[in-house]
Amino acid sequence: MAQGKRIVLASRPVGEPKASDFRIENCPIPTPGPGQALLRTIWLSLDPYMRGRMSDAPSYAAPVPIGGVMEGGTVSEVIASNNPAFAKGDVVLSRAGWQTHALSDGQGLTKIDPKIAPVSTAVGVLGMPGMTAYTGLLEIGKPQPGETLVVAAASGAVGSAVGQIAKIKGARAVGVAGGKDKCDYVKNELGFDDCLDHRDPELAAKLREACPKGIDVYFENVGGAVFEAVFPLLNPFARVPVCGLIAHYNDTDAKPPKWAASMMRAVLTKRLAIRGFIVSDFAARRADFLREMSGWVREGKVKYKEFVTEGLDSAPAAFIGLLKGANFGKQLVRVGPDRQ
Repeated sequence: MAQGKRIVLASRPVGEPKASDFRIENCPIPTPGPGQALLRTIWLSLDPYMRGRMSDAPSYAAPVPIGGVMEGGTVSEVIASNNPAFAKGDVVLSRAGWQTHALSDGQGLTKIDPKIAPVSTAVGVLGMPGMTAYTGLLEIGKPQPGETLVVAAASGAVGSAVGQIAKIKGARAVGVAGGKDKCDYVKNELGFDDCLDHRDPELAAKLREACPKGIDVYFENVGGAVFEAVFPLLNPFARVPVCGLIAHYNDTDAKPPKWAASMMRAVLTKRLAIRGFIVSDFAARRADFLREMSGWVREGKVKYKEFVTEGLDSAPAAFIGLLKGANFGKQLVRVGPDRQ
């Protein structure tokens, strides 16, 4: 019987995930039953939210069970089908997870048109990360012409799109990223007005120089020292979409930060709007997102970068690196070739 592979959660991480928290298993490639389609994974998306799914702490989604296949968005090819809605050869957006093959009853599958853009973008700039940037920024951040936006993780899949959309809307865009190469890319390739290295011990002072009129929108992907540098510069009525807190995903100490009281005072006196969100909150905007973002990509107004590792076996190390900022752009795993 033909064999596939899957990666399951072997143990719940304490602090940073390690290789032993994952287990690679060989498994038979299943046969589709009535109404089912057999999917072969081409691209696997790796995203920071997966760290939360490895934990059994209360959250907005159920955790991956021990021994369960790691959760993840995929671009897959239908290689056999007993479902009239999907034919052999169709390329689909799915949530097959960290495995080479999966069965689907068709629920949640979306066909991808390879003529619009490379199919990998369906889990990147034209997928969940791009829609996260689009909806979080436009629905919560609401940048206005002449305002100043700051976004952390500015070279990543979400942050890079946030800054470029802010520029389209007429705002100044200041990024924060890790290292000179990423900062140069954000400024010179993506067209941000400035980009600062979060590792710079003078980050707070340099951010103040880069934002002489204060900060009107802060798109939060990171937390930690970046938030501490941004917080004093927030203008009255500033908006803070909270998308992620990657600096804290591996924390084992839950004590509140020393500046929590001063933050709450500023929320009151500056009338700050701080709102956490997940992309599904704005599912009704999907058609708007696809129409506008695909247009911006075609016109060169929104650029993207992909950081690819090869083979399903590379996923654990790539994910561990993602949480440390080792990726440069959207982190993808090429699990298999394009349509066969």
